[in-house]
Amino acid sequence: MEKHFNLLMLPLLPVVMFLSGPKLSESARTFTIVNNCKETVWPAVIPADNFTAGSFVLKPGQSILFTAPVSWSGRIWGRTGCNFDKNGNGSCQTGCGSTHQCGASAKPPATLAEFTLAKQDFYDVSLVDGFNLPLVVTPLNGTGNCSVSGCDTDLRPNCPKELAVKANGKNIGCRSACDVFNTDEYCCRGRYGNAAVCKPTYYSKKFKEACPTAYSYAYDDPTSIFTCSGTDYVIAFCSTRFVIS
Repeated sequence: MEKHFNLLMLPLLPVVMFLSGPKLSESARTFTIVNNCKETVWPAVIPADNFTAGSFVLKPGQSILFTAPVSWSGRIWGRTGCNFDKNGNGSCQTGCGSTHQCGASAKPPATLAEFTLAKQDFYDVSLVDGFNLPLVVTPLNGTGNCSVSGCDTDLRPNCPKELAVKANGKNIGCRSACDVFNTDEYCCRGRYGNAAVCKPTYYSKKFKEACPTAYSYAYDDPTSIFTCSGTDYVIAFCSTRFVIS
């Protein structure tokens, strides 16, 4: 199926209202991405063939809406510390580096929202590639195990120093142990490449304690992946405070 991404910039209200009535089509999901952070966030969507090449800017309090077909499978994340000129030249401190438009995926560390859309959707929020922003996924009016997923705690201030990414003396991200140490045990590969052998480590347990419904390491499936049918989604940076009507 051809991918179609329609977007609309929306002001953020104290209560997020979703209009009643039929969906755009039975084969589409509506995503509302909201920036509740005190900083500007540059969200990225991959893949996004017809969606501004997958990158845009949300100032504090702004939101954006787009639709994706049920065949879509991809990732949404936020970039921070970005500075681009009018020609798109510049860089970001986290999320994806020196280009205005992201490539195939995020550059660690990045908090990822992951989706596979089908008759029954699968979705999760992953810290397997590290953390750069609080991120929560809320399904709307679906059926199934439609739980809120994500990490609403800011892990940057208390990130272990060996995992911390700094800029101007401030923690701007928290890397995964796999990214830092690159061992089979931390990366769940080699003889650790299955769920029976690859177990939580000191670092993944710290992530899990702070964010119980997010992936903390590669085989963290039972408490981290959710399914839902016939749902739309809110992807919120830095907040879970939503009233749905």
